[in-house]
Amino acid sequence: MARRRKRKSRRRQEGRRILEQVPQYSIESGEDKPVTAARKFIRAQGIIPPALLLVKRNEHTTDRYFWAEKGLFGAQYVEENHFLFPSLKHPDELQPPSMLLGTGVTEAK
Repeated sequence: MARRRKRKSRRRQEGRRILEQVPQYSIESGEDKPVTAARKFIRAQGIIPPALLLVKRNEHTTDRYFWAEKGLFGAQYVEENHFLFPSLKHPDELQPPSMLLGTGVTEAK
């Protein structure tokens, strides 16, 4: 029997592309739970939002967290709801100010 492919959500794919632009930090959880290790790392390093933390739980499992102004969130939630986070801007929205002014600007003599 043919296996059906899982449909990929466009909204989540877009969120993943946006998260790729954010600084990433890889850490090991050690004795702590992954979320506790992430919070301790953020506090110790003084990381400012936005940031993506990859916390290695064991050799097979890595948990992903997003550090935002509002707190620490699971990365999958942020991918699906990226529009709720003002610190995440779509790459197309990040244009230099000169591009926003338009090309019809002339100098006064």
